[in-house]
Amino acid sequence: MKQFELKYGCNPNQKPASIYMKDGSELPVSVLNGRPGYINFLDALNSWQLVKELKEATGLPSAASFKHVSPAGAAVGLPLSDVDRQIYFVAPEADLSPIACAYIRARGADRLCSYGDWAALSDPCDAATALYLKDEVSDGIIAPGYTDEALAILKTKKKGNYNVVQIDPNYVPALQECKDVFGVTFEQGHNNFRIDASLLENIVTENKVLSEAAIRDMIVALITLKYTQSNSVCYVKDGQAIGVGAGQQSRIHCTRLAGQKADNWLLRQHPKVLGLQFVDGIRRPDRDNAIDVYLSDEYEDVLADGVWQTRFKVKPEVLTTEEKKAWIARQSGVTCGSDAFFPFGDNVERARKSGVQYIAEPGGSIRDDHVIATANKYDMVMAFTGMRLFHH
Repeated sequence: MKQFELKYGCNPNQKPASIYMKDGSELPVSVLNGRPGYINFLDALNSWQLVKELKEATGLPSAASFKHVSPAGAAVGLPLSDVDRQIYFVAPEADLSPIACAYIRARGADRLCSYGDWAALSDPCDAATALYLKDEVSDGIIAPGYTDEALAILKTKKKGNYNVVQIDPNYVPALQECKDVFGVTFEQGHNNFRIDASLLENIVTENKVLSEAAIRDMIVALITLKYTQSNSVCYVKDGQAIGVGAGQQSRIHCTRLAGQKADNWLLRQHPKVLGLQFVDGIRRPDRDNAIDVYLSDEYEDVLADGVWQTRFKVKPEVLTTEEKKAWIARQSGVTCGSDAFFPFGDNVERARKSGVQYIAEPGGSIRDDHVIATANKYDMVMAFTGMRLFHH
């Protein structure tokens, strides 16, 4: 396939639209089902790069859940705990492959933002992954291959119109890349910068003890940030991005947004949330939205008389502010990555509130000394990578 005609561009009025190779060669992707759009392919190609690099850097099957050219979540394929299965709504008896675990963890980090996502897998899609995707609201998937059973399952989604894209895993892009903006062509070198453990050797804090798990989580954070619209900050726990703050003009707003998402991920494990009794037949999006509102300051919107009965069998008790703070205070061992330097220590202060103990950022601020001192105050480990990871 040398050219693929799209229904339209970013918006319905932007026609005609297509994807093709400037040198006239074959596209590195093939459409096995559906008709992906312009934004679908932006998500597909960005998310594929993320999971491919994550697999190469960690040696583990990797997955991402993308929305509007930024990851809502990314993760490596570690096994799910019993609590994971509860908060990600996986049947206790479900037999999960490593790549299925990777996608479930990637999507589960922020189920609200992953609604209608584009899924990306580093490994061929198997039946276990397809069965989970079958029941989720998703726009499409990209992977290096599909088992016959997985493809048959995915073709039943969206009345047979679910987008399934296969990419050549050996495809290497040109060294130079171009794009047009307002009729002006921009050209730059493709970002081939390799992220691995060698990037984390410049530890600038007094505490220099970096475990293998923390190194892995720093790598997950940095590779996730490499394909997140800037400015961006990412919180990671156990090989899973649990909070991504993307596209904010202020660094501290990125840190707060990512921290809030990480807090919500943890709060979903609170006994009161695990104990919510939903009405029979509730749709997954309605359930996810009810949990999100229940955890917010607007909890009364789902607990009001005449409303809670449409979602719950039994009216839930309020999860108080004090209970939330106490539960979040239990968090520890979280890694925080930033695509550019922290200009002030306030970013470290906010990260600490979400259990951050490890930080990876480029360094280079005129206030690095203050940022380092703040990290030292909380006995954190902070590595200066020396490399900015802006992505637009």
